[in-house]
Amino acid sequence: MHRFDVLIEDTGEHYSCAETRSLLEGMEVLGRKGIPVGCRNGGCGVCKVEISEGRYSARVMSREHVSEEDERCGRVLACRVKPASDIRLAVIGKMKKSVCGPAATTGNPST
Repeated sequence: MHRFDVLIEDTGEHYSCAETRSLLEGMEVLGRKGIPVGCRNGGCGVCKVEISEGRYSARVMSREHVSEEDERCGRVLACRVKPASDIRLAVIGKMKKSVCGPAATTGNPST
């Protein structure tokens, strides 16, 4: 099993994500309140990210939250994407405040 480095551009943090896990599952290691753990099926759109570098595999995403144009530009739902290389991303969904807010960047582990 391969593990890949994921960089969150907004905070400069890195975390490790296995190729068998979604980017959202990997992000949970940051231990932040507000990272959604309920939906995980692309239905809520909260975990939208924009991938600027790296390869990934994506499962079908709701067009309510991710348009075809979004997907072509790397704007995807973290719960529906698995890394196939190191990834560089920005959080653009509703969880941005939880991941990138002032309280989010203090005292949390990064891998």
